[in-house]
Amino acid sequence: MDIRQKIQYLAEELLTETIQNRRYLHAHPELSFQEKNTSTFVQQKLQAQNIPFQANVGGYGIVAYIQGKNPTQKVIALRADMDALPITEANQTEYTSQNVGVMHACGHDAHTANLLSVAAILNKLKTEFEGTVKLIFQPAEEKIPGGASLMIQEGVLENPKPQAIIGQHVMPLIETGKVGFRAGKYMASADEIYVTIQGKGGHGAQPHQCIDPVLIASHIIVALQQIVSRNAPPTIPSVLTFGKVIANGATNVIPNQVYMEGTFRTMDEKWRAEAHQKMKSMAEGMAQAMGAKCEFNIVKGYPVLYNHEALTNNVKEYAIEYLGKENVIDLDLWMAAEDFAYYTHQIPGCFYRLGTRNEQKGIISNLHTPTFDIDEQALQIGVGLMAYITIKCLSVQ
Repeated sequence: MDIRQKIQYLAEELLTETIQNRRYLHAHPELSFQEKNTSTFVQQKLQAQNIPFQANVGGYGIVAYIQGKNPTQKVIALRADMDALPITEANQTEYTSQNVGVMHACGHDAHTANLLSVAAILNKLKTEFEGTVKLIFQPAEEKIPGGASLMIQEGVLENPKPQAIIGQHVMPLIETGKVGFRAGKYMASADEIYVTIQGKGGHGAQPHQCIDPVLIASHIIVALQQIVSRNAPPTIPSVLTFGKVIANGATNVIPNQVYMEGTFRTMDEKWRAEAHQKMKSMAEGMAQAMGAKCEFNIVKGYPVLYNHEALTNNVKEYAIEYLGKENVIDLDLWMAAEDFAYYTHQIPGCFYRLGTRNEQKGIISNLHTPTFDIDEQALQIGVGLMAYITIKCLSVQ
């Protein structure tokens, strides 16, 4: 058997264990920065395979190492995230979340189980490749500042320094059996916006005696859309959304203040910085002109995720070799955000999508929903493909 056939055989042989690991993790989810038991589970699995690792990196993160022949020849990093979301699961399965209000609704259970099985394959085949594989089990992808940034601060990309990093993420919009790639800019930056409009409340029948923060907030929300429609370069996708507005008055009561929360996302770091200043100046200026005060705070989140062109094109070709051209698709830009982006600003990275949709099985729910689930047969593809990509990347000089 050639290396592709060996990997395919091992991925199939490991499928039952991969599913078991995924189901255990799904039933025992933990929120960002709280992944203590998940980390312990991963460590136990690595110990069982005699794979050396370092624990508690950037929180509950784990960095493991598999050395092939000539371990200093080249280093490739693989990343899986481990945290869950504050969502109450609506599915009724044997592996439904046992932690009420916490759910693996973004597939990080699948990512962790996937990387554990990839580790098992690479560990068995380590005499057949040169270089070192760095396995990154990362906490806190779902919450700013993001576990990736914390692990980078603690040296996850050093000693040894990887030449590239690969990440795989489930995608319920793509059928099981297929994977998707996009070179260049792929996912957006994401910033959190917190706004307080301080006016002067009073009786709803006497607005002339008030400084109405509800009206002022309404003007600001509408006006800020001008940042996207008239200030953003037409070639740069941008999104500004306010999803929370609290004006705690009544039918006949104008409140003293209005509180708002929103998100700003774009695909260009230079424009991102400019937009921050424009939004802040516009909101504060409008409030002042109407007699109110505006506190406009932006919490800077994840940067633009950039897939290195040459690396991504190579990885896409490896996927075609492994799965066939008909099962490898091109992805559109996606305005969601991912802290894997931090890695791509440090070293060449490739973040691709694993199809997990199966309409016949009723597996159609999107990410971050209470009914999200995956077609577990996709795990065999995900494990084998990532192992194959890794060995092929190590062979390129």
